[in-house]
Amino acid sequence: MAKRGHGEGSIYRDQDGSWRAALTLGPESGGGRKYFRGSTRQEVQQKLAAARRAQEDGLPQVTGRQTVEQYLTSWLETIKPTMDHSGWKRHGEYVRLHIIPAIGGIRLTALTPQHVQALYSDRLSSGLSTSTVHHLHATLHKALKDAERLRLVARNVTTLVNVPRMAESEIHPLTRDEARILLDVASGDPLYALYALALATGMRQSELLGIQWTELDLDHALARVRWQLKREEGVWVWKQPKTRRSRRQIALSPSTIVALRAHQAAQDLKRARAGTTWEDHELVFCTRLGRPLSARNVFRSVSALIDQG
Repeated sequence: MAKRGHGEGSIYRDQDGSWRAALTLGPESGGGRKYFRGSTRQEVQQKLAAARRAQEDGLPQVTGRQTVEQYLTSWLETIKPTMDHSGWKRHGEYVRLHIIPAIGGIRLTALTPQHVQALYSDRLSSGLSTSTVHHLHATLHKALKDAERLRLVARNVTTLVNVPRMAESEIHPLTRDEARILLDVASGDPLYALYALALATGMRQSELLGIQWTELDLDHALARVRWQLKREEGVWVWKQPKTRRSRRQIALSPSTIVALRAHQAAQDLKRARAGTTWEDHELVFCTRLGRPLSARNVFRSVSALIDQG
């Protein structure tokens, strides 16, 4: 056996004259060692160096031992920096609650369309909605698409299964009369301007909770939607909407402007009373101390108004 070069690791010459190298794998790749073969030391050294770089980047190495659970666990960590937290969290829930318990023990390279189809059928039988199973499929499809791109699997088996069609949920928006009744009932409510702005513009809840006074131009009857406010892991986070189309400018009706000016005057009084305890986030809609509003509390307030109406 030839002596290893400095920094090469386990590179040696076989009895048949070819060169071989071995890379120790972490638990995310199933453990053990991965072997490389080539006709020259340089060829093997290059293969080993490429595998080490991929390993340092957090990419799992393909081996016969790696299971679906090991790959998906590693995959979740790999995609985390590239995704919105809420989207990454949903992927993690589908993986941990549904995919791993059913097919996590299967070797990644041995996963078949039958395994995946049985997973979907089992989840539907357990009571999951077709929409949930459809989203579960989207998670597994994305994970295996990445595995195929990295040549960890020969094909993405999710492309060969029948995916449950999502059940279409019918939306029942308020009629003009119902919206007028809601605003009549909400007259005098501290969040009246929020309800008026929501009904007039159709802004998302996170957009309403995140809009700041600097984004409102009441003199020119305009609202600029540039941020969303969401609570992630107990922390309030401002984020830009995902698409350019969502970052938009909306014209405001005269009645909405009147409501917002009245709301601004009332907020100025609250700020003055709060003094140094006021948290100035420039939020249009906030608590009596200037803190972000909880979406849950807003939902409860709206539900109570609807019941009154």
